[in-house]
Amino acid sequence: MKVYKLTAYESNGTVIMDESVEAGNDEEAKEKGHAILEEKNLLESTHRLASPTGKLILFHS
Repeated sequence: MKVYKLTAYESNGTVIMDESVEAGNDEEAKEKGHAILEEKNLLESTHRLASPTGKLILFHS
């Protein structure tokens, strides 16, 4: 399992969520990240999901 980093921000840049997501691959991480954002009602907030190598898997501004 790889550890991905999921972060969400307020419009002023303040971090409102910073979580680790464990997944076997990028697609699984994307699904898990989307589910977490949806659960926390943060889909419309600026957010990003980065792989362990720094690749952006999800991004919304």
